[in-house]
Amino acid sequence: MTATLTATTLESPPRPAPQPALHAEEVSKVFGAGPAAVFALDRLSLEVCPGEFVCVVGASGCGKSTLLHMAAGLEAPTSGCITVDGRSALMFQDPALFPWLTTAGNVDLALRLQKVPRSARRSRVASLLETVHLGEFAAKRPHELSGGMRQRVALARAFAQDADVLLMDEPFGALDAMTRDLLHAELESLWGALDLTIVFVTHNVREAVRLADRVFVLTSRPGRLAASFDVPIPRPRRIETPEVSALAAEITDRLRREVRRHGHV
Repeated sequence: MTATLTATTLESPPRPAPQPALHAEEVSKVFGAGPAAVFALDRLSLEVCPGEFVCVVGASGCGKSTLLHMAAGLEAPTSGCITVDGRSALMFQDPALFPWLTTAGNVDLALRLQKVPRSARRSRVASLLETVHLGEFAAKRPHELSGGMRQRVALARAFAQDADVLLMDEPFGALDAMTRDLLHAELESLWGALDLTIVFVTHNVREAVRLADRVFVLTSRPGRLAASFDVPIPRPRRIETPEVSALAAEITDRLRREVRRHGHV
């Protein structure tokens, strides 16, 4: 008697979905109380995937910055939940450098606050300044630097925090168009090289399309998620190309509808 063996193929269990880099669920934020209370955000829900570059646009006062402040732990939601998977760093429009410290000293301070040993800090600072093309300006103080260079220092300081998620609150809004364009290219290059997740708030819709994988559009106050636009345009992109202009125009139309619906900017 011959036994017959039948081979069976076992299917591998599906892989679990990756943990979102940032997850907001029904998040509301109210400032003040009673008749003077102001709703900044109202039941906002969104997710950002690991390694994704997301831009957030909306009318003034719609809660864009508040969203970043809560993600960074500077504000607590009034209700709902917001979580970041890993370490986050927040970068503002104003680089907020200490004027009495050198370029290297401003970056070194971020490492000192993390209790990085002195023996490791010098080489780390030098590496970070080279990353943002400021190696030769290590001994300069902020008043000796251009606006774009000061933002590069702030960027190096954010990288010094070994962040997994970089939260950027209109970091290039005060810069001229040429400097902003150069920093767009540098930020995009560093994002790819360092495997970061970036959440970038801006009023400039073309800037959002130039940089992002996705653009989130918030309603006027109180901020809710009105729409999410994928950006399928191949990288590298130029802000003045017809493809960027066309998608920016579509997103701007949606923003205008939200402003008209709520009656303020």
